[in-house]
Amino acid sequence: MTDPSRNIVRHEGAISRRDRERLLGQRGCVVWFTGLSGSGKSTVSRVVEEQLTAAGRLVYVLDGDNVRHGLCADLGFSDADRTENIRRIGHVAGLMADTGAIVLTAFISPFRADRQQVRDVVGDDDFLEVYVDAPLAVCESRDPKGLYKKARAGEIPEFTGVSSPYEPPESPTVHLKTGDLSLDECAAEVRATLERGGFFSPPTSAS
Repeated sequence: MTDPSRNIVRHEGAISRRDRERLLGQRGCVVWFTGLSGSGKSTVSRVVEEQLTAAGRLVYVLDGDNVRHGLCADLGFSDADRTENIRRIGHVAGLMADTGAIVLTAFISPFRADRQQVRDVVGDDDFLEVYVDAPLAVCESRDPKGLYKKARAGEIPEFTGVSSPYEPPESPTVHLKTGDLSLDECAAEVRATLERGGFFSPPTSAS
């Protein structure tokens, strides 16, 4: 049988990523928020999105629940499905960053290997890993969706932090201890990291 991948050829357009970034006055990147359910990933990413939009930046949040309504609606929560979920999102996020957008993602993404795969797709220079760190007890006390209660009752199998492992980042770009920091402090740290990285300025090279 012929390998269909051999019939696929990548096509480069006349407009480069740098052209789009200069048009926007910013550099595209992926800010990957990872942490347990209830740690504050979506909350922090939405605040950062609002603040950057108010500052005139093109920014978009890819949220775990939203993506599973469409792009990943066919996936469950087995280890294999979690890996495929993150693989798909990594490629989507990379494409969006190629437009010059600042992409904020909010996914538990429990496995280091899966997050590394996304880094490989996006590139080291444009991938910022944000560890949204809250103790399991704090996440359970928040439990905005009632998921921990269901997991403890055995109603949700393979639930991260309860019956499925979470592998925390070993060297994250940003480490947010949301049990200790305010929401404003968390958002400020993410914005400061983006500014230090030069993502609020257009690229200077023509490449």
